[in-house]
Amino acid sequence: MKTMTCQQLGGPCDSRLRGDTADDMIKLQDQHLKETVAAGDETHEDALKAMKGGWKRPISGMSWYRSVKRDFAALPED
Repeated sequence: MKTMTCQQLGGPCDSRLRGDTADDMIKLQDQHLKETVAAGDETHEDALKAMKGGWKRPISGMSWYRSVKRDFAALPED
């Protein structure tokens, strides 16, 4: 298990997310962004829009995905 922050995944805060894989982290970040925006936190709206829009632009979306995978792999186990 490893830990990344919302900010490391492109968000605005330092909430800590824990997962076993980079894909887990991406799913947790997506959930975190959706829940935070739904609760009225406008500071996360841009990150949520960017995450949703990343898949509409495959080249930049894949670049972000590869970056998350690389950053996750470099982290030490908790």
